[in-house]
Amino acid sequence: MSAATTRSRTPDRLCAEAVDLARAAAEEAAAPGVVGEHVELVSEGDRVVTHFFECMEFGYRGWRWAVTVARASRAKVVTLDEAVLLPGPDALLAPEWVPWSERLRPGDMGPGDLLPTDAEDLRLEPGFSGEDEPAPNSAVSDDMAELVEAEDAEVTAGSPANLPVAPRRGSIAAVAEELGLRRARVLSRYGLHIAADRWEESYGPKTAMAQAAPAACVSCGFLNPIGGSLGQAFGVCANEFSPADGRVVSLSYGCGGHSEAAVMPKPPRPAPPVIDETRVDPFPLRPAADSGSVSIATDESAELGHS
Repeated sequence: MSAATTRSRTPDRLCAEAVDLARAAAEEAAAPGVVGEHVELVSEGDRVVTHFFECMEFGYRGWRWAVTVARASRAKVVTLDEAVLLPGPDALLAPEWVPWSERLRPGDMGPGDLLPTDAEDLRLEPGFSGEDEPAPNSAVSDDMAELVEAEDAEVTAGSPANLPVAPRRGSIAAVAEELGLRRARVLSRYGLHIAADRWEESYGPKTAMAQAAPAACVSCGFLNPIGGSLGQAFGVCANEFSPADGRVVSLSYGCGGHSEAAVMPKPPRPAPPVIDETRVDPFPLRPAADSGSVSIATDESAELGHS
């Protein structure tokens, strides 16, 4: 260890004793009563010392006022360098700043909010936005024009070149517009994959609803198919009683609202009553003598109660 390093770690005596000068500078930068007790001092170099004071202001727990003082070589007067408010080891700090594009979550947008997309967004790729180009074998193509010029022929913009409808149907732009590709940017393969993963996580075969469903959405009459490559694995639910009504669901998803989940049986109709009118059932007007709980005595020698 060199002598210069040893001297830089040893606080200068006059700078270390300038606590009152440092406190006055901290109170001037802050306000009287906000600067607390002297915490520590740190040697920043030869004849350079930083004094730390507690910050008593609300909302700055653990922060400290740092006042740096210095002394010129062979000078007896200590001068002030700077006074700043710095966080301490246990200071209450704000969370690390995250760009809005990384902290935005689905559902955060509200009415009137704008969400600009990055020019290098991996979810998008350039679509077809060029002008109409004639087919290679067209009479007005560059190759055919060179061939005609070599044969001393002439290509005029006559019929059917003057008809805008006929060439329009077979042009590249017409096909691109029919396929939905004539836009500045379209979904890339990466954008399709992350969308499919997100939809399948919410309404896919691994959800609790799909595990308890009687059948999958691929056989449900309420499933509305969608176009494009995603239509091979997803559709839109149109059952108002389903938890996925109006949502993009996987074909392997399912719920209790399946169109073929159960067929309600018709209530059974009771059989008509049968009345037999060919026989008569006798009904006695008086009860039988032996129908009571006391038996009738048949012995004639029984004593009577009176003469």
